Amino acid sequence: MSQSVDRAATILDACARGPQRMADLSRLLDVHRSTALRLLQTMDRHRLVRQLEDGTWAIGFGLIGMALESLDRMDLRTAARPRLERLAREVGHTVHLAELLGNDIVYVDKVEGHGAVRMASRIGAPVQVHTAAVAKTIIAGLTPEQRDTILASATFQRFTASTITRPSDYAVELARVRKQGYAVDDSEHESVLACVAVPVRDHTGTVHAGVSITALCALEPLDRLKRHLPLLWRMATEISQHLGWDGTTGVRRHAG
Repeated sequence: MSQSVDRAATILDACARGPQRMADLSRLLDVHRSTALRLLQTMDRHRLVRQLEDGTWAIGFGLIGMALESLDRMDLRTAARPRLERLAREVGHTVHLAELLGNDIVYVDKVEGHGAVRMASRIGAPVQVHTAAVAKTIIAGLTPEQRDTILASATFQRFTASTITRPSDYAVELARVRKQGYAVDDSEHESVLACVAVPVRDHTGTVHAGVSITALCALEPLDRLKRHLPLLWRMATEISQHLGWDGTTGVRRHAG
């Protein structure tokens, strides 16, 4: 049974990245095509996967529905969604919501901006902790022990000329975030993108989530993007208050 569950999980992970051919799934599972087909047919009956007209396999509508229903029941996402939509309309850029789940920081919601360009970020996907502004603003608010646990798996891989690749430099960056109250991604993961982010607090004042605005540098470079920080802070405060924060814990500073 555990082997079947493991194989099903592998199929779902592959299909989440895009439609998959039977031959590719068979090789991925290291099983005969007939074995892979039986598993896919079982998953299809439960609407976990579906076969497309070209014969490839994709995530099923049943699984999508369960995921959306689960996300909608999350207090954080429920509180944030209308505010994310409002902010995206006001600033015209993509707005993200990320949350600390276990030892991972994960995108839990996203609203695209007005432009034709769509961001590659995906709801449910982990965040690059050493580049993403929304990760920095969360990590900066954690205890040293929590920070060490999360950063233990950080690759500090270089993506652009601006990427922070040394833990010591990242520690300096986190200190800056704590002092100024917001974080930035200065084209650190994609050279064409800039991002600003602020934390979201729960009823105890603990930072466990963050919200961000991401824009194409050609439209708004980082220095100009910072002008939206007051709107971003206001939205984060509204979400935090919905979660029970009374506003007395944590310091919010203005952009300088």
